Amino acid sequence: MGLDLINGIPAHVLFVHIVVVLVPLTALALILCAALPSAMRRFGIALPTLALVSLISVPLTTNAGEWLERHVDSNALVRRHTELGDGLLPWAMALFLLSTAVWWFYRRAVHRTPDVVGTTSKVALPLRVTAAVLSVIIGVGAGVQVYRIGDSGAKAAWHDGYSAVAHPDHG
Repeated sequence: MGLDLINGIPAHVLFVHIVVVLVPLTALALILCAALPSAMRRFGIALPTLALVSLISVPLTTNAGEWLERHVDSNALVRRHTELGDGLLPWAMALFLLSTAVWWFYRRAVHRTPDVVGTTSKVALPLRVTAAVLSVIIGVGAGVQVYRIGDSGAKAAWHDGYSAVAHPDHG
């Protein structure tokens, strides 16, 4: 049994905001830290910590979404949203693993030569380029997946829930 309702509101509707903010924020932080040692120096342990919180928020949100799915009318839009939502966990795992690796390699390099923190000699250029390219691929992939999930969720929630024409007694 998980968190299904919070103050009478389906928990999924609240948790989804955590994912929508943290996953793209983690992706952006990872890209910056992988590409710029000076950014990694400022972020430090916050990068893998942010990625861990993002990772934890994904199954929390999808579990709450599965509860909500059982309590709404099923249709193709809801099923599509559910399928897309299940595809975010591998992206969140990749963000966490790469964030942790970038942090660990940076930390290891700093401990080897603490007098030249932030210089390109700290981490071998090929390793930094590889990490930067992977972070862009994973970050963009995670961001696109969050967008696709959110778009499908909005369509599922609102497809028949409003009128394009204003209601006459609402001015």
